Amino acid sequence: MRLPPLNPLRVFEVVARTHSLTAAAAELHVTQSAVSRQIAVLENYLGVELITREHRGVALTRKGEAYARHIKPALGAIADATDLTMRDTTQGALRVITYTTFAGKWLVPRLHDFKRLHPNIEIKVSTSVSTVDFDHDQADVAVQYGDGQWPRLQADLLFEDEFEPICSPHYLERADRHLDRTEDLLRHRLLVSHYRRADWEDWLSATGLTACAQSAERMTFSTSLLTWQAAMDGLGLAIGQTALLHSELAAGLIVRPFHRPVRRTKGHYLIRPKVQRESRKVRAFRDWLLAGTREAREAMSRQ
Repeated sequence: MRLPPLNPLRVFEVVARTHSLTAAAAELHVTQSAVSRQIAVLENYLGVELITREHRGVALTRKGEAYARHIKPALGAIADATDLTMRDTTQGALRVITYTTFAGKWLVPRLHDFKRLHPNIEIKVSTSVSTVDFDHDQADVAVQYGDGQWPRLQADLLFEDEFEPICSPHYLERADRHLDRTEDLLRHRLLVSHYRRADWEDWLSATGLTACAQSAERMTFSTSLLTWQAAMDGLGLAIGQTALLHSELAAGLIVRPFHRPVRRTKGHYLIRPKVQRESRKVRAFRDWLLAGTREAREAMSRQ
């Protein structure tokens, strides 16, 4: 494919349309001499004269007219494709992909606040446990779990991954009647989330309590939401991500019987492509989300 230098081509299209170096310079926000230089570059590349200078402007040569007639539809198609590509990322609904747990426990309960601040921004939330692929997934931003190091992506930390056992107050009160020490709770039923099934072993190992739970019954659920609901309903002990359970802890629906949180080096991040025009809707959502998660972290630190 043989293509001429594109900037001179764009300059020639404007000159051919306006029949004036002065008008072309004004439209392109450059000097008239810069327009002349670009036309000369194109003529030298093609080896033909495209315009002739006249007293009242410029005229196209026969070859210049034919060339302009052929390139105009091509440049129009490029302009249309560019507009469509940019409109896809800057206009329309803000598309967010996240985990069901984050959506259910943090994002959705607070979306009314975002809509109050930005009533004209439509939001579409979808959930997935797979790693987002912005080349194929219909998403402007995503909330993902990881170490913050994703190629080609910008990442803002929302919450560090801090977790510890939780249960309902009634369950703890009932169990306390028969326990000599809090660690004996670990001999009873442990509730396990399928996608975070390593949490129990990691917490037990970090706190030196692995031996206490060796004989415990395990009950597994497909999601953390179901696991935490089972804990609130008094079925046993679950591992909770404290950042996502702030409301339940504040309301007394669940308690932390051990008060021994364990923190990983990973966390939840807001991610988006590095090479992306930062639209108003993305900027507004990012600022709102970072402010909200910062406030939540500060509130948790005071508990």
